[in-house]
Amino acid sequence: MALWAMRHVLTVLYGSKALINNLELIYAFAFLMLAWTTTLALLDKPKSVNKQQQAYLNKLLVVAIIPTYNEDPVFLERCINSIITQSRKPQKIIVIDDGSTAADYREVKKWAFKRAEEAGIRMYWKRTENGGKRHAQYVAINMARRANVYLTVDSDGILDREAVKEGLKPFIDPKVKSVAGIVMAINNQKNFLTRFTDLWFVMGQLVDRSSMSTMGSVLVNSGVLAFYDGKVVRKNLDGYINESFFGRPVEFSDDSMLTLYALVEGKAVQQTSSFAFTAMPENLDHHIRQYVRWMRGAFIRTFWRFKYLPLNSYGYWSHMFGWLQMAISLAIFISLFILTPILTRTVIPLLILVPILVGYGQALFYLTIKRSDETFKSQMLTYATALPSSLWAYFVLRIIRWYAIATCRRTGWGTREGIEVSAA
Repeated sequence: MALWAMRHVLTVLYGSKALINNLELIYAFAFLMLAWTTTLALLDKPKSVNKQQQAYLNKLLVVAIIPTYNEDPVFLERCINSIITQSRKPQKIIVIDDGSTAADYREVKKWAFKRAEEAGIRMYWKRTENGGKRHAQYVAINMARRANVYLTVDSDGILDREAVKEGLKPFIDPKVKSVAGIVMAINNQKNFLTRFTDLWFVMGQLVDRSSMSTMGSVLVNSGVLAFYDGKVVRKNLDGYINESFFGRPVEFSDDSMLTLYALVEGKAVQQTSSFAFTAMPENLDHHIRQYVRWMRGAFIRTFWRFKYLPLNSYGYWSHMFGWLQMAISLAIFISLFILTPILTRTVIPLLILVPILVGYGQALFYLTIKRSDETFKSQMLTYATALPSSLWAYFVLRIIRWYAIATCRRTGWGTREGIEVSAA
């Protein structure tokens, strides 16, 4: 990084007059953004507490909310069991069946009430007409309006035994209003797609989100594992359930909306010692539909961030520079890989090395996590997918993202009409 920085500084100071034509200033800007993000990510450390502080955290009323719709019953049972067996148990678990049509949960429900009772946890289960994930959470929140902390968990999420205990620690700081956990793929060894998706997803959390966490400005949590200050959620509940975009109700991007509410009220951070696992898409169609939904939600959320985040906040300006970087990157992409080959019939293959090397460098963060269910050989095999993962993100996901932006008025969920990923 130091050598690369020196090269850019010398080029900018003593390079040719055709700097802009040579893209040196643009690449220097990109390098500075990369160096800044990486440095902040390295500074992100999990919060620790003493015995007295832990005693305070143990008294917090924590309510786990699990919305479920057409989830594989095996995954749902594993999800509930992972919460019941936490080292620091929530006092309540609320499962909202959002009108599932492709799954029968009768046996899971019967088992869950018995296990929760044995563990001393109050279990609630309610079936509603299909209204979407937000509606399911809305129902659950109204069933537990005295909670100090709401723990949101996706129905295919499986929590590490220490996830809740670790995830609550940042709340010892009264300014912290939300905490994100680290989410990994439970099916990461299923096929090539799940491997590089796991790498790409975890890398995003340990680089981009960690850098934002260092500044107390995480912009989006993962629905698989997130903690929210109860007062903040209840204060904004009406806006949450009634969000619309150009007159259309927004069914997705719920996690980023809750994170935004928290960030407006205080700090939003990530606890890198709180882990959960989820089932990642196992086929290309599901993967693309999921990404399109995420990117539509990210674009819609942009409007609210620029409107409500304070101008003097790190989150506002980081988000602004993120969009500037994306626009510059798009211009470079079009110029070098579309217009130049068409007009000059030449391709500069060395330029492709930039995203590849950056991808492999950032992917090193993935190796900082050691999974007990994976061998070192398997972990290195996943790391090796940084090459196709970088190329996929650079050439394919970039185009899909702009398609998602162009079709952002399609605010439906787009997945889960049936059981998408099976535990079998």
